[in-house]
Amino acid sequence: MTLTLTVTDDVRALAPGFTHVAIEAHGLVNGPSSDAGSALLDDAARRLAVRLDGRAPHEDPHMAAWRETYTAFGSKPSRTRNSAEALAKRALSEAGLPRINLLVDLYNAVSVAHLIPVGGEDIERIEGGMRLIRATGEEDFVTVAGGEETVEHPDAGEVVWCDDTGVTCRRWNWRQGPRTRLTERTTSGIFLLESLAPMPVAEVRAAATELAELLAKFSPGADIAVRAPESSA
Repeated sequence: MTLTLTVTDDVRALAPGFTHVAIEAHGLVNGPSSDAGSALLDDAARRLAVRLDGRAPHEDPHMAAWRETYTAFGSKPSRTRNSAEALAKRALSEAGLPRINLLVDLYNAVSVAHLIPVGGEDIERIEGGMRLIRATGEEDFVTVAGGEETVEHPDAGEVVWCDDTGVTCRRWNWRQGPRTRLTERTTSGIFLLESLAPMPVAEVRAAATELAELLAKFSPGADIAVRAPESSA
């Protein structure tokens, strides 16, 4: 069954240039990070350096738009960066990009190469559909702090992804919760690529196509569907 994704009207009003593309995939094969996945991450870092041409990630117009949007819902973008900007900083540092597992490495590579936030969730761990909302502040976000499971709550007005159980990702695409993340046991996933104006919708679509092709390459026989871009413009 196709997972339902909903963006509420108050989120659309906050970011009228928001577009997202979803890839739903079943029959995936995940595993530890591999040499092939690592090579893709290294290549993505090189593509990013060419794209930025000496600029810092936050100076890119797309990242600047995300910073403005984070500020609009009350988050400090220099302290809680969107996922693409945070990865880009890692990619350009001596530490380099983290290696997590094969599926995460694939979508992180696409995120860095295109400088676009990309996330992945295990469909089997999602309860009901997924919704992008402005939080009341009472929603539960289960995370891990100091090695112990703990429950946090988003700020009132914060933009979050959630399902019927609680928040799956805080501050739009800043921090994913462990409950629905992709693990080496994941076989079904939903991948979200999120953009704001001024990034052309065609580039979001191209990034989604690249990710879908990588998923097909590393999981031969998987059932992969790229949904049409959904825009709030």
